[in-house]
Amino acid sequence: MSTAGLHKIKEVISTLLGPNGCPWDKKQTPQSLCDYLIEECFELVEAIQENKIEDVKEELGDVFFLLLFIIQLYQDKLSLDEVLNLSAAKMIGRHPHVFGNKKIKNMDELLSMWEKIKKQELDKKKQSRSIFDSIPKNLPPLLKAYRINSKAARIGFTWPDNKSQEQKLEEEWKEWLKAKNEQTLSKMEEEFGDYLFTLTEYARRHNIKPNTALHRANQKFLLRYKKMEELAKQYNLNLDSLSPEELNQLWEKAKKEV
Repeated sequence: MSTAGLHKIKEVISTLLGPNGCPWDKKQTPQSLCDYLIEECFELVEAIQENKIEDVKEELGDVFFLLLFIIQLYQDKLSLDEVLNLSAAKMIGRHPHVFGNKKIKNMDELLSMWEKIKKQELDKKKQSRSIFDSIPKNLPPLLKAYRINSKAARIGFTWPDNKSQEQKLEEEWKEWLKAKNEQTLSKMEEEFGDYLFTLTEYARRHNIKPNTALHRANQKFLLRYKKMEELAKQYNLNLDSLSPEELNQLWEKAKKEV
């Protein structure tokens, strides 16, 4: 962001919050803007994943606007310079292998060092926290499961090898099947959750982010179903009246086209 661009957007925010500003904006608080910030971040992520550059620019602007808006509302307690300088100092401190003389051998050693540095930061603040406390409470469950497994692995609290982890995955699947046969909903939910959690670790071990993988699967399904609708219209068919076999035939045709 250029100095001119930053000055301009801060000027817009000041005007919106000024004596002749917008009544809606003047009613906002940092707390009331949280939902909007989450929504805009999701829209930004969607634009990035779909590689729509014009949308990325627009959504980045919306996120920056809200962040600067929140900083303005906190003007008596913090400033943009304080926020940026604090972030820069934190990143420098967490990267001694880049800004200092620390040597690392591999990615596992790097991630382990990262967690140790974060713990040292908390010790300096005299805060006793779990390594999982930094994970946002409201993070979507699949992404949260990935972060939990990732952090656990950094301190060695995971299966020793992929084969052991795969055996655990098979074990969780069998427990799910047993619960399904017993037809107790609460137990089924519990065991299915355990299986999903273990499957998330399976993905992480193979350098797959399950949240991204599931997003791609969702998009692929929706794209193919849309093609099915187009084919049905082309053949003068009503999807609601087709048999499962006919739907499957149409689905296979759609798969060949998208």
